[in-house]
Amino acid sequence: MMKALGRLVVLTLALCAPVLASAQASAPVIVINLVELSGAAAIAGTNFANGVELAFKEINAAGGILGQRIQLVTLDTETKPELAKALAQRALALKPYAVMGPVFSGITLAAMGEMQAAEVPTFTGGEAASLTQQGNPYLFRTSFNQLTAMPRLARYIKDVVRARTVAVVWVDNEFGRGGRDAMTAALDAVGVKVGSDVSTSQQQADFAPAVAKLKAANADAAFVYLNEEESGRFLRELQKQGYDRWVLGETTLVGQKVLELAGDAANGVQAHVGLTPDALLPNVRTFDNKYLKEYRYRSDHNGMKGYSAAYVLKAVTEKIGRFDSKELARAMKGIALSAKEYPGILLDVKYDDKGDLDRASFIVRVSGGRHEFIATLPPSTPIVAGPAAAKK
Repeated sequence: MMKALGRLVVLTLALCAPVLASAQASAPVIVINLVELSGAAAIAGTNFANGVELAFKEINAAGGILGQRIQLVTLDTETKPELAKALAQRALALKPYAVMGPVFSGITLAAMGEMQAAEVPTFTGGEAASLTQQGNPYLFRTSFNQLTAMPRLARYIKDVVRARTVAVVWVDNEFGRGGRDAMTAALDAVGVKVGSDVSTSQQQADFAPAVAKLKAANADAAFVYLNEEESGRFLRELQKQGYDRWVLGETTLVGQKVLELAGDAANGVQAHVGLTPDALLPNVRTFDNKYLKEYRYRSDHNGMKGYSAAYVLKAVTEKIGRFDSKELARAMKGIALSAKEYPGILLDVKYDDKGDLDRASFIVRVSGGRHEFIATLPPSTPIVAGPAAAKK
């Protein structure tokens, strides 16, 4: 593992050779990409890492941040909590300005204490509600908190789908448990009954028993909350067993890799998504085309999360006018950023004092491997970007 890790760091530094050459007179500005490039979260982590890499490639080509280029160092957690913590300690020896990732909530939980102790801002792709409930002032999301996302979908299930009972299918990890609890509470709040509670395992291959249990529940709809690869397998099993009720989920259920894995078994699935490369917005279309050109495949929401997080970092650093990790974390609290002023953030966004974000989101339906838009949901509160802070 250490040989592989060494090769990865050397490769990343080699790609950043111009950064090193231009920074001989002063210490380079280092950002760590602490992500899952292998293991159970490889699909999500690789997309996130690519999004971060693409953003900083663009940022450096345009002159960097405050005139300084960024040296990006990428480390693979292998989706192992103990390795993530060890790599976080190693990364901090490089004195980074900020950390991007991890993506899986359990991996983030394992590593974020190291960054908090070192007072280094961390932009996580994790969605579990527990992450920002820890009171870490240096942790910021690149996606919705489950407690924000689930009520939006629950209201859609009640008002549009008009389901009276829902079977909840979830993966037994930090992400899945948090999603299951948040959705169960959200459904209860709008008067929809949970007709069945079906747990599955991370990296599970055979979903025949789970689908059989789902069918036996005879609920009006199914809410499916699994990792990407498992989602593809689950949808194919639903098709195989002839499941004919509503199938609904969150962003992960309709990610680009899931659509590729599931094929026509994904058609008709509906989901609440915070980010989608199919959004008919100029900034998103530009990103989608650039990502496809760079990596020769389409990104999913994870790539968009990494990309936008890098541009949030750039925007806030420019507002405070210097590279100061503590000041960056303070400035993130309550900040609102406009996609018109900062196109790289893709959608207008606002952060609260806990590190959770708010922005518009969408209800989509899958058809022919793409997202068809059913509704655009506004942010919970209007996002009004204030004037840029005076540079110091």
